[in-house]
Parts: sequence; C-alpha cells; structure tokens
Amino acid sequence: MVVSILGSQIIGIIPLGDIVFYMTSFNLFMFAAALAFTFIIAISKTETQVEAEFGSLGDREIKVAKKEFKFRRFLAIICGLATAGAMVTGDLFDFTLFVCLIGIVNIGIVGAVKQVDVLDSAFQYGLIAMIASTPLFVGASLILAATGTISILAINSLTYTTPMMLFGSILLFLGVAGETGVAPFFATKAEMFRTPGSPFLLIIHLSSLLVIVRVIEILLIINKPF
Repeated sequence: MVVSILGSQIIGIIPLGDIVFYMTSFNLFMFAAALAFTFIIAISKTETQVEAEFGSLGDREIKVAKKEFKFRRFLAIICGLATAGAMVTGDLFDFTLFVCLIGIVNIGIVGAVKQVDVLDSAFQYGLIAMIASTPLFVGASLILAATGTISILAINSLTYTTPMMLFGSILLFLGVAGETGVAPFFATKAEMFRTPGSPFLLIIHLSSLLVIVRVIEILLIINKPF
C-alpha cells in the first residue's frame, strides 16, 4: 500500500467507486484554502466600481444587478468547489474534468457583463480553453496508454518513466495552461479583469494558481525526476 507521495505521508484515502480522493498535508492545505475562499466569496457582496468620466471631474458608478450578482456568485461557488476537488483527486481523468469545469465557469463568471471589451476577451479565452482541451485529454490518454492506469496512486508506485509518459506530461501541462489562462495564454484573460464584480473575479486567479501547483505535483509523480 502506498503510504507517501513526494515525501508527504498520505493522511487518508476516500474511495467513491471509480473516483478516489487522497489527502496529504500539502493537498489538504490547498483543499482547505480553496474551500475557505469559496465560503468567503459566497457570503460577500460585490463592490461598486467607480470610473472617472472623460472630459469632466465627475465619477460614474458601475453596479452589478441583483440577477447578475446571483448568477456570478453561483458560478464562483462552482469554480471553488471544482478547484477543491482538483486538489485531492487521485484520478488523472477526473483531474482533467475538474480543470475543464474550471475553464468553463471562469468564462461564465464574466459572461453576464455587458461590456464589449470584457466579452471579447472572454470569447477569446473561451476559444483558447476549447483548443486546450485537446492536448489536455490527449496527454492524459498517452499517460494511460504508457502506464495502464489513470490512478495517481498507482502511477506513484511505478519505478520507471517512458518517453510516452514524458510527452503526455508535456501535453497535459499545455492543456492545463490553456484552460486556466496562465502564461503564455494569460493575455486572453487580461480584459476580463476590468469588469466589476469582485470578489467573484478572485476565484479566477485562485483557481489558476492552485491548479498549476497541483499539476506540477502530478507531473513530478509521473516523471520522477528525483
């Protein structure tokens, strides 16, 4: 039985049929952080954005309508829960599904905004996210073909790394980078952050950060560089 991953002791394993969650101190911290931020966002109210009016000394307030507020809060909660799930899943396929869900709800969080620049940026980010799903799932498939399993716990017990596993890892990382909108794809999300609606936008940053940290952990487990 596997008792440690990357030097961290496994605290517990939760099997839910074919879906298996495992927790180490590292994963548990990220899981708790995602849930804590999700709870804070769920009970928070959106801010009122103030913009300077061109040609005058006046200010213009941009408020989020109640209907839009509820919609974006719901999607922010889904994003937080998907991020928390990605932190503790022990299944590579379920990890890719969580990442795809994060990419979808990130677009939805700003999808109700009636600003041309914001919607244009969200559309471009959506195209990148859809394109990135190909290397994401192909990478997971190649790792499955090379190892015969999608269980991260089972892959951790392997003593070898093949070129196909390395190639699959590269595609997996590119897919995650595209879905979460990090470098070199972050430019497609830049205008999205101009929209009013904090703290809902914070979950977009948080999900990207935590998922990238998590996928690096998974890649280290697969390729065993140490």
